[in-house]
Amino acid sequence: MTNKRTIIALAAAGLVAGLVAGTAAPAAAQEHQVPPPAMKWSFAGPFGKYDEAQLQRGFKIYKEVCSSCHSMDLLSIGSLADAGGPGFTAAQAAAIAATYKIADLDDKGQPIERAGRPADHFPAPFPNAAAAAAANGVAPPDMSTLAKARGYQRGFPTFLFDIVTQYQEAGPDYIHAILNGYKEAPKGFTVPAGGHYNEYFPGHVIAMPQPLADGQVTYDDGSPQTLAQYSKDVTAFLMWAAEPKLVQRKRTGFQVMIFLILLSGLLYFTKKKVWSAVH
Repeated sequence: MTNKRTIIALAAAGLVAGLVAGTAAPAAAQEHQVPPPAMKWSFAGPFGKYDEAQLQRGFKIYKEVCSSCHSMDLLSIGSLADAGGPGFTAAQAAAIAATYKIADLDDKGQPIERAGRPADHFPAPFPNAAAAAAANGVAPPDMSTLAKARGYQRGFPTFLFDIVTQYQEAGPDYIHAILNGYKEAPKGFTVPAGGHYNEYFPGHVIAMPQPLADGQVTYDDGSPQTLAQYSKDVTAFLMWAAEPKLVQRKRTGFQVMIFLILLSGLLYFTKKKVWSAVH
């Protein structure tokens, strides 16, 4: 009995220690990071979906601004015409692809450049990571999965509520905050050479200079040409690039939940019928 009580006590102590460590670790991780504000996104929640017009504006920003430094190796140009995405037609996607120059080989194995095709992936701005680092000081990250790869610790007990609310927008919130977080360094804060102060970046020093400013990109649909709008649009596009099948996934998940509810009901009434004669 004594040994059993000892084991239970040790297990309880371990559980408490684990909870304390779980709450302390995120706090330590965020010691030099300001939590980004939670934004409202059209794709949030179990029934969220992408805004086609916003994705088209976000693609315009990526093409005119971001693509000069950042690659998007995992995304094909033709996917711009896929269902649930920016809403381009197949012809529009083909026309966009043709604006890119793709390194290829001819029939004799000689290197050539040709016009892009929908099946091609977005070409990288640099031939390799070393060239990218030489041009920028640090190799800019690939943007294919950036919205899913980046994020921040929400800590305890917030992450428990996230399970219920289906919060999956930590990456977009973080990217949006970074784009809006460039400020003058506070008094006493030293920014090293080649660095830039950013309120939301961990450690507050980021190598990338501020990429967007009011009036930088011209919109054709009358949307505000402001940093606030630019940052939301390009972030939404990056979320789509990271998860282009989000709408289909949510639709399938909803159908599965309905099926499971109906199946549970059928199993319950079947069990009652089968065992109704047993007393």
